[in-house]
Amino acid sequence: MKWIPNKKLKMKVRLNKFLSECGIASRRKSEDFINEGRVTVNGKIVSELSVFVDEEKDIVTLDGEKIKAQKKVYFLLNKPRGFVTTTDDEKGRKKVTDLIKSNQKIYPIGRLDYDTTGVLLLTNDGNFTNFLTHPKNKIPRVYKAILNRKLIEDDRNKLIKGVFLDGRRSRFDKIEYLKKNVYEKVIVTATEGRNHFVKRMFEILGYNVTSLERISYGVFNVNEIPLGHYKKLSYAEIENVYKTYSK
Repeated sequence: MKWIPNKKLKMKVRLNKFLSECGIASRRKSEDFINEGRVTVNGKIVSELSVFVDEEKDIVTLDGEKIKAQKKVYFLLNKPRGFVTTTDDEKGRKKVTDLIKSNQKIYPIGRLDYDTTGVLLLTNDGNFTNFLTHPKNKIPRVYKAILNRKLIEDDRNKLIKGVFLDGRRSRFDKIEYLKKNVYEKVIVTATEGRNHFVKRMFEILGYNVTSLERISYGVFNVNEIPLGHYKKLSYAEIENVYKTYSK
């Protein structure tokens, strides 16, 4: 996705996704509405699922009722321990969305484990989520990890060159020691975002991660945000992400 220098971040989205993000129905149910001829765009009945709409310009209706585009919001949270990175939890545990006051339905971008702290972004913007998480954009995530034992240099080199995880070669972009001669505390940079990626990579070589904090995600950090607190991001800050990482 290329960066579009526009303060309102106007982008076209697939019609079923637009309906879903406006809270009308799931994407699959929205497809049913389209197939049934109940949806119009600029006064014309739409029968194809491949149609894209500009949510700032196009007029979309369902059964004759105009659908209002949902305002896009973006939050940067300093996630504490003891919260799950989901919008719903069958075990009744505390959720990261409980920490943020928003009139919009938001969801986290990617996941942090229950006991992992640090940078977590939340939004209702599917395009921004896809941009941040798509492997081709190679957006770096930086973590501070404490291991159960000293990381030897040979293993450090293996993790940078690549080891096999889930049947494919995976690697850290960089591993630095947090302090001189303190080899169990490391700073890890990765551009992959698979679940439990950092912990699982170390486990392959027999290390356990006893503490993990994401200290940055792309251009974002939480240096000035207390643990458990958040800030609302501006459109200019979101634009800067597209500008910085667009190919």
